[in-house]
Amino acid sequence: MKNQENDENKNQENQENKIEEMSKVEVKSGKGRISCISIIGEIEGHTILPPQSKTTKYEHMLPELVRIEEDDEIDGLLLMLNTVGGDVEAGLAIAEMIAGMKKPTVSMVLGGGHSIGVPLAVAAKKSLIVPSATMTVHPIRMTGTVIGAPQTFRQLHKIQDRLVGFVVRNSGIAEEQFTALMMETEKIANDVGTVLFGEEAVTCGLIDAVGGIADAIETLHSMIGK
Repeated sequence: MKNQENDENKNQENQENKIEEMSKVEVKSGKGRISCISIIGEIEGHTILPPQSKTTKYEHMLPELVRIEEDDEIDGLLLMLNTVGGDVEAGLAIAEMIAGMKKPTVSMVLGGGHSIGVPLAVAAKKSLIVPSATMTVHPIRMTGTVIGAPQTFRQLHKIQDRLVGFVVRNSGIAEEQFTALMMETEKIANDVGTVLFGEEAVTCGLIDAVGGIADAIETLHSMIGK
């Protein structure tokens, strides 16, 4: 009896540690076992962000996604996004990992799925967004010293082509439409791009459906059942 209680306490402690360190939890029901991961704050890449910033670290995400894909006890993955964006290379690496998974995956945009959060949202096999959430689509940006302007422009253009190609392959939006949203000059006062609300993101084909947590879980269980 004591051994059983100790095991239960250890399992509970492990779950609490996972929630605290990685904003993730695993839930088991009669319909299957799902792993839930939150992608929040700013996507941290090769540069460590200040400790007061909420971040999602790609070096934590990549091996965790491998574990979920290979763990026979996990049937599906639920991603909850509320991110301002961040490192493009790191975000795209996480998105490619999610898109390459064979297990059922569902993403849900809560609050915001901005910038590199757009590829992360569409990387799942099914994507949902709550009505009040927003998604900002804008061109690739950079900070720091520019040594050669033409070379830097060509490099940024190549990176942007990769990002656009990924979004188009993994969603229902056309390349011309996504590029037009990205280069819009009249939607944001001090920037280039477009802010899409929940219904708008679905109407243009970027996200599959409007829905909340119950809809996301039901969609994931339906995919697992099939």
